[in-house]
Amino acid sequence: MLDGFAESKTLERLKWAAALLLVLFLAAPSFIVIPMSFSSSDFLEFPPPGLSLRWYAYFWDSITWTQAARASLIAGVLTTLISVPIGTLAAYGTLQLSGKMRVMVATLIVLPAVIPAILIAIGMFFMLARFGLVGTMSGLVVAHVALAIPVVFVVMSAAFSQFDFSQERAARSLGAGRVQTWRAVVIPQVSGPMVASALLAFVTSLDEVVVAMFITSGENATLPKVMFTALRDKIDPTIASVSTVLLMIATSAVVVVIRKASHRG
Repeated sequence: MLDGFAESKTLERLKWAAALLLVLFLAAPSFIVIPMSFSSSDFLEFPPPGLSLRWYAYFWDSITWTQAARASLIAGVLTTLISVPIGTLAAYGTLQLSGKMRVMVATLIVLPAVIPAILIAIGMFFMLARFGLVGTMSGLVVAHVALAIPVVFVVMSAAFSQFDFSQERAARSLGAGRVQTWRAVVIPQVSGPMVASALLAFVTSLDEVVVAMFITSGENATLPKVMFTALRDKIDPTIASVSTVLLMIATSAVVVVIRKASHRG
């Protein structure tokens, strides 16, 4: 019996060790930019020869970088505000359909998430060019909403699959209107997944680069596009500083999503 207990403890330690190694393998290439962002060198070096905050200061003093950060922030917020209601209603409505129709509609909605980004970028460029929206914030938001809706749809579909629709029917039978029912019954039950989907939609917009390369320019160029251009023209640790900030935002969003999922479970 003691041998079995010792064996189970050893197996548990091996599992934790394997999980830790997997996390290090997946995360190390991303998190390596953090020490590089504090480098005192004029170029990207690892390990950094010294520590300095001058590249963060340069970022905040640069009109190009701060303008790109502003554009990314505006696009991310607008994308979230538009895609979350649309994706939520799409998930809710899709669950009301019959089996084959539900599968077909769901497939069409998530299609932008599985199509190669370069194809979406080309299609978006020609579509937005027809309406004169290339290089505008409106065009960027339209493109990012198309990419964020599938993310919201998947999260909210999982949430509504566990939703108790009998409570909604009960509220309607007692005289509550559709808007009142959503405000008092539906939204409180799916508020956690809605927050998670909003964070994922924001990160989707913030990190997107391929479509932005095709349809943004000037003051509406996003951070990922400016980063890509900077890597081509001049390799300095400013890129690592921006990458660190984006990484912290994305990591925080993932942590919140996981915590929401664990609390829900």
